[in-house]
Parts: sequence; structure tokens; C-alpha cells
Amino acid sequence: MKLEKILDNLNSFEKNPFLKIIDSLRNENPKNAKEIEKILNDSSGELKNMDNINVSKVFHLVKDEFTDYVKDEFVNITSQLDILTDIISRDGNSIMKQDWFARLYENELKIIEKKLKGFQKNLESSKSDIDEGRKRDFLIYKACLNTAYVNDDLNNQERKITTDEQSILLTLSSQLSLSQEEIKLINYQIIPILRMNIDDVINELKTIGLIFYSKKLNTVYVPDEIVRVIRKVRGKEVADKYFRRVLRLLREPQINLVCRKYHIDWKLNYNQKIKLIISEGIPFSQVLSTDIFRDGTSLTDKKKFINEICDKGLNITPHLRGSTIEEKIENLIKYFEEVEKDEKVGISIDGYEKLLTDLNQVLPELNNNVKQEFELQEEKVLKSNYLLDYNIKPRDILEIVPEKDLSKFCKEKEIKQRGDFILNILEAYKDSENLYLENYENISFRNLAALKENGLTIKEADLGIKFEELTKKIFTGLGFHVDEKLRKTINTSKDKIDILINLGNEEVILIECKTNKESGYNKFSSVSRQLKAYINQATKKEYKVIKSLLIAPDFSDEFIKDCGLDYELNLSLIKASSLIKILEAFKDSKHKQFPYNLLMRDVLIQEDRIIKAIGK
Repeated sequence: MKLEKILDNLNSFEKNPFLKIIDSLRNENPKNAKEIEKILNDSSGELKNMDNINVSKVFHLVKDEFTDYVKDEFVNITSQLDILTDIISRDGNSIMKQDWFARLYENELKIIEKKLKGFQKNLESSKSDIDEGRKRDFLIYKACLNTAYVNDDLNNQERKITTDEQSILLTLSSQLSLSQEEIKLINYQIIPILRMNIDDVINELKTIGLIFYSKKLNTVYVPDEIVRVIRKVRGKEVADKYFRRVLRLLREPQINLVCRKYHIDWKLNYNQKIKLIISEGIPFSQVLSTDIFRDGTSLTDKKKFINEICDKGLNITPHLRGSTIEEKIENLIKYFEEVEKDEKVGISIDGYEKLLTDLNQVLPELNNNVKQEFELQEEKVLKSNYLLDYNIKPRDILEIVPEKDLSKFCKEKEIKQRGDFILNILEAYKDSENLYLENYENISFRNLAALKENGLTIKEADLGIKFEELTKKIFTGLGFHVDEKLRKTINTSKDKIDILINLGNEEVILIECKTNKESGYNKFSSVSRQLKAYINQATKKEYKVIKSLLIAPDFSDEFIKDCGLDYELNLSLIKASSLIKILEAFKDSKHKQFPYNLLMRDVLIQEDRIIKAIGK
């Protein structure tokens, strides 16, 4: 769930710990200080009095500083922050009731304690399951960690690991190719695990700013934005679901190579091994660059395999750049980051709901499988809105279904079985009309790669027309009369209005639509000439143009300034992202027709102000 949506569920007291942290970071002259001050000046001036949309914007601007702040919290290895953050950053654990969180925490401690006994025994035994070279790596790291922790005794100071020492240990663990789980097991041999009650756990995480807690709902919330920060701090380069997606493309002998290196039982079944590789916290880039290849594999063969994974296995287009393996993997990680941030689900919401209903009918055990895989608390979890709050999308669900069950589902629902089952199913449940609307902003930016990722294929030459069609649909959805007949009578062969809204009584609103690949639309002179010509045409037909609107993906500061100085046009600017958000808010409001006077005030329409107004 997004930060903004979570903040809507909380009272001011529950937001305060987080706001204090963001406020303190803001006062330390962050790199985006000017942008932050602009938001503050445009609002109340104080973070605690700002609406949740702007709080979310400020957090985005101090995200790097917040990440550094969280890293500093990890210096105290006695805090057990690694255990706690590993729980709250897993797919499916971003919203939890307090008792469920307590159960997950207790289970995690039991698992670690059991592993600790076996790990300690293996390190000390001469007949260890661990090969001598790997054992040597563990003992080196353990000795260095112990020295960093106890060397304060020499100066009669409290034991702790400094930031510098932590930095050295991170470098050492990376060079020794230690997984997060191995580091955790070594840490807790030196610092015994201390069980905390769940109230103290929640309070600690809340004070650090990693979670929110609603006392009324008895619920812990971890925003998607903070989950990404936690993963970065913990060295998890991609979300578990994307790691799983890549691992499923590997042959079993390659999976076994990874298992042997990290002492995972390679005799387990394929899916169990994949699950353990992910839970061990093994670096994604380490697996792809080294661990899946036998000794002696040439660099050319490694590159070829990584290219096949990206191009054929994941069907990524356009091709990811990168002349070296490291560059290619780095760009793959960035690709997954963008996919995760994209709120689009790949098929329409209605299509997702229908897919879940049909899956539940054909594969009745899937509900429990999803619940178990993502550690979800509710009994019936196959609901689109519920899963999307956890950022679990249709493909994420299908990827945990065994191939034989996917085949069975395709057969029952008469979906083609040649090729990739998952892609075939997603195609069958794609509701194009709603899906285009959900990708409205991508169309405005002419982002063909994002459109393809979300299941839409459209020619670049058709993007402008599609953008106009969707804008008409949006204004119709807002309750306006998009009058095509009148538009055609006013249009000439030279001057053609994109969209005309008929308000009655000979009053109209004229709308111009512009798509643009670059951020910051800046062609004011040409737009103003167009709109003035349209206004003249309408006036000749004895219609009064009470407003002109320009819809585009984004606007430059210079464009906004020029627009504000041109009093003849009475023009307001609306970003595509703002317009689609206004439509969504309107659907949940009491209004049958959008109050158009809300569009009369600003040069650049602020969706947060409008959403607040129609929500009253």
C-alpha cells in the first residue's frame, strides 16, 4: 500500500513519529531542499499540517537521506533490526494485524534458533557438512565481527559496532559472498537473541519510522516506499517475487549449484529450493553473475545466457543495455524497480477479479497456497483489491501456480496452451478498454516499453489519437457532455478542436490534447495560436468559450509561467496523471457531474485540492 493511502488511515498522533523524522531530515539541508521548501510554501508551511499527498511528495524528495538514516540504525546489531526488517519487507507483510505480526516474529525466532544450533555444530565439528573453504570464510567473518564488537572493552566503553566498522564488515561479507542469512547466524552467535514482546517490537519500528500502527484498527502498515528502502539497506536488490521469476527460468542443475554453495539441501524439490534460495538473502546479482555457472564457464557463455534470460525468458523490450555482465544485471535490477513502482497491474482490475474467481473455481487449493506463500492473514485472499494493497499483481499469483495446474486451468477455460501459459492466461483476461485507461499516463508520455510491459500493443503513430479517445472517455466519465456533433460543425479543415464540452446555454469548454516523450511540455506559442483560432471559430458560431484546457503528460515551469500571463486564453493546464486521479476520486464521490467551476481557478490544476473538494 502506498504511503499516501496509509496516512489516510491514521490520526495525527499515529503519524507524528514518522513526520518528526522527515522534518529532522528536511532541516539538515537535503539535496532536494529547494523542491521541499516549494511544496511547504505552497501548503501550510509545516509538515504536520500538510495533506497526505504532499507529505508523500516530501518523503520522496528525502528518500536518499532517509535510507542513510536507516543504515545508521543498523549499526546497533543488538537491536535485532535485521530480523524485524526481514519480516516486514517480505511480499505480503506490508499490512498485518498485531497478533499476526507477533506470530510471524515468534516463528522467525524459532527458525533462527534451530538454524543456530546446526550452524554452530557444523562450524565446530571436524566432520562438518560445510566444506573447509567455506568454513574458513565463516570463521574469518566471525573473528572480525567479534573484534569489532568487543574491542570497546579495551577503552572501558560500551560494546558497539561503529559506522566505519560496519562499512568494513559489509565489504568483507560481500567479498566472502555471504548471504544475509549466514551473516545473521554468525551475528547471533556473538550477540544472543533477546526475545521482545510485540508491543516493544512495534514501538521500536514505529520510532525509527519504518512502520505505522493504527491502534483503532490494531494494524501494522509498512508503505511500499519504505519496503523498498528496507530492501536496499538489507542488500536485497529485487523483491522476492522478481527473484522467483528469474529463478524459475533456470535449469535445475543451475539451481543445485546455488544450493550447494549456500548449504541448501539440493535434494529438495525444485520449488522448495527456489523458496530457500530467496529466504537465505543471497544477492540477486551474485546468483546471476557467478553462482549459477560451473567453474571454467567462459565470459562469452555467461553473457549469452544472461541475454537469453532477459530477451527470451523475461521478454524484455527494448533490449536491456550493458556491454558487461555487471552492467546487464544492474539494468535488469533497475527494470524490476520500475516494474514494481508502476501501479498498473498488467490487465484491468475487472480482468484481475475475474481471473481470481476462475482460478478459485478450477484450483480450489490456490487460496491457501497464496495465503501461505505471501504469509497473508485473512482466510479468503483471492480478491483483487485486497491483493493490490499488498502490491501483489496477476502475474505474481500465476507464478506460484505449478505448471501442471496452469495447463489444467488453460484447458478448462479454453485458453491456448502453446507457448507460455502465464502470458496466454494474462492475454485471455485482458480487458483492453479499462487497461488503456489505467495506462493513460504512459500513453501521454508515448512510453511504448511500459505499455508493452502492461500488455498493450499500439503503434507509435496511433498514440496521439488514442490519447484523445481516452481523454474524451474520462470527461464523459466525469459527467460532461462531450459533443462530437457540435465540434464537427465548429471545426474547419484548418482548425480542428480535439474535444468540445457543451455546457448548454451556448457555453462550451475547449480541450486540446498533447502527447510528449520528454518531461516538461514547453511549446506554448504554438498551443496558444491553436487555441485562439479555436476560440475565434466558436465565437463566430455564437458560442461562448468559458474555459480552455490543455491536457499533457507534464509542463515546464516556463510554459506554466507563460500560460499565467496570457489573459486572453483563460487556459488551465492538467497533467495526464492528475486527470486520471481526479476521475478515480470522482467515481467515489457523491457528485453525478463534476463541478466544472473547480477547473476555473488555477493555471496548473492541482489534483489534491480538487480531490479534497469533491470528497466533501
